[in-house]
Amino acid sequence: MDLDKIHNVYFVGIGGIGMSALARYFHEIGKQVAGYDKTPTKITLALEQMGIAIHYEDAIEAVSDDFKDVATTLVVYTPAVQKSHGELSYFMANSFLVQKRAEVLGLITKNTFCFAVAGTHGKTTTSSILGHLLKVCNADMTAFLGGITENYHSNLIVNGSEMSVVEADEFDRSFLQLSPDVACVTSMDADHLDIYGEADELEKSFVEFSDKLPNKNKLFVKNGLPLKGVTYGVNEDADYCIQDVKIVDGIYHFSIKTPKELLSNIQFNLPGQHNLNNALVAFAMAYDHGFRVSKLIEGLASFKGVERRFTYHIKTDDLVYIDDYAHHPMEINAVYQAVTEMYPNDKVLVIFQPHLYSRTQDFAADFAASLSQFDEVCLLDIYPARELPIEGVTSAWLLGQMSSKNKKLIAKKDIISEIKKSNAKIILTIGAGDIGAEVLLIKEKIG
Repeated sequence: MDLDKIHNVYFVGIGGIGMSALARYFHEIGKQVAGYDKTPTKITLALEQMGIAIHYEDAIEAVSDDFKDVATTLVVYTPAVQKSHGELSYFMANSFLVQKRAEVLGLITKNTFCFAVAGTHGKTTTSSILGHLLKVCNADMTAFLGGITENYHSNLIVNGSEMSVVEADEFDRSFLQLSPDVACVTSMDADHLDIYGEADELEKSFVEFSDKLPNKNKLFVKNGLPLKGVTYGVNEDADYCIQDVKIVDGIYHFSIKTPKELLSNIQFNLPGQHNLNNALVAFAMAYDHGFRVSKLIEGLASFKGVERRFTYHIKTDDLVYIDDYAHHPMEINAVYQAVTEMYPNDKVLVIFQPHLYSRTQDFAADFAASLSQFDEVCLLDIYPARELPIEGVTSAWLLGQMSSKNKKLIAKKDIISEIKKSNAKIILTIGAGDIGAEVLLIKEKIG
């Protein structure tokens, strides 16, 4: 594919977080961009405000004639869209250049010096921190992110085209399309077993991804993972290590030991040991590449976070409301660790929306254990996303496996009344489904 010959880029599923970053990118470099999505969202409305035409019905008649020129049009689709989708079927049947999002991202990384962030958890936060650090260093780069950064209010950071920062997504083995020059692996917990079948197969795919690096000394690996590379960890015997951690007014203060030196008086704002690790590996990748240390330290201190990653919506002496994207037991454990570290003596109510029937089935015991740590738990129905129901796999079934005494199944319409009934000071909403769409209303009604 020669991008110079492409004048029009059409997206089937343009509102997805990864798809919309690519749409912004192509718009930024002067291509004509348009797309379809199922429903309007905050993301699609932002794209429309940029001048990108979007429609919300599956109708090829709604697609502008400009995008029906086979010679100059690239069609990008997400695996979340069924192959039976009318518009996608039309483009495939009429010899258009049709590619998955991962394939297009792979081409971009092939033509740039690529920093790739892999791992079953932590990709979005780590790549956002790394993108921010490189922007602070004024690097010639573009960062494609899986979340909306608080610093830039976007999932794309553009400061040039020589380098790229990308999330290396293990779902559907997408990361094997990439051409990384520097990479990290933050975690390798079992996930996406609907794709991989067994955890061993997932692990093999991470090995295959790491083998794509031309130089194995440019692979940064969380200490303890079964991969060879430069190690990192918090208070651990690793090549890069965070030490002397203190919390002052909700902000981390610490030192970083690198293979060359000890750096002190570093600050970082995001709560949780998982976020310290995310910050450390982003720093290590940029430090190893030779960016100015003073600028990297400045970047860590000024990073504000990513929407729906331990995002504070209310923070008063009497009430704290936090929203997070956590949708895997290990991520829920990380949220629990962060919230109890910051608020060790306060009662916590968590409202959780499970994401996918297959994930709920595969990790039911782990979900039950993770959620049972909280003082109060409210479960919403499972968000199906791309899946059909699995017989017997329901939120009621999951609730029955939890040891927590203060637990209940609730409807989405009852979230606010349940919060108001509770005497918990800390309110958490977590999940990767459409629970995020409820956040602003919750904030308005309980604040």
